[in-house]
Amino acid sequence: MPVQLAIATSAAYPTIQPDDAHLAASLAALDIQLQVCVWNDPGVDWGRHDAVLVRTTWDYFEHYDAFLAWLDRLEHSGMPVINPVALMRWNSDKRYLLQLESLDVPTIPTRLASRDGLHEALSAFQGRDVVVKPAVSGGAWRTVRGTVGDPAFERSVSELPPGEYLLQPFVQAIVDDGEWSLLFFGGEFSHAVVKRPATGDYRVQSQYGGRTDIVEPDAATVAAARHALATCAALGLGDAGYARVDGVVVDGRFLLMELELIEPFLFLAERPDAAERYARVIATQLEPLRSTKAPRATERA
Repeated sequence: MPVQLAIATSAAYPTIQPDDAHLAASLAALDIQLQVCVWNDPGVDWGRHDAVLVRTTWDYFEHYDAFLAWLDRLEHSGMPVINPVALMRWNSDKRYLLQLESLDVPTIPTRLASRDGLHEALSAFQGRDVVVKPAVSGGAWRTVRGTVGDPAFERSVSELPPGEYLLQPFVQAIVDDGEWSLLFFGGEFSHAVVKRPATGDYRVQSQYGGRTDIVEPDAATVAAARHALATCAALGLGDAGYARVDGVVVDGRFLLMELELIEPFLFLAERPDAAERYARVIATQLEPLRSTKAPRATERA
């Protein structure tokens, strides 16, 4: 019997996005019936579905308390969720980088400070180029870059809203060489891209003019990404059906920037083989549901 799969999206992106189009078609070909649902739409009856695939909830950090409450409801319902709720809850706050760093995952050095403590924390970086970003954020939202001591930068920092922030040195290799994204499905490496910012910018996201190239990473880069995922898996928060490991190579060493386990862009449009591979991973995860589904009246008739 077909499995009813809800694909969680956001109000600004309420349909299957072009990058996920072949994934959706591949799932349908595997007898998985899809229903696109905006995650915070009060009219959605999540109980009508057998499982939820979280994909383009790209505004969750703007409605964070509501998002956590939604995850709680899914968890309490016992419905299978991809990725697991505990894993997404952990990944939703970038303070996880400090935990991974303490577990010997090479990362960009990161400090944590409240908004009121930012100026004191930044004083240790006088004259240096740094990045300040909210602990709960995405897509360079409320991210500030500048030189410590520069009046314009200090003013931008002082205008940030209350909350917890990460403080990191800016890594020039992002501009010079690009930022890596390595994609894993079912724990297996699938493909990789390098994202490069537009001239004069440092943000690699497409909305800021960034561009993306499909590339083949070397064995050391893949091994470093695997190590980050293995360290995460050892925390016992559930298995990641999909994962994107973002980082930058500095002096031949891959440094983790983000571990994307909630709503990453998967770069599938130019890799239909990867979309089909991931669809098979999802189908395998959902297969146990088929044996527990009773036929509906219309199907028995």
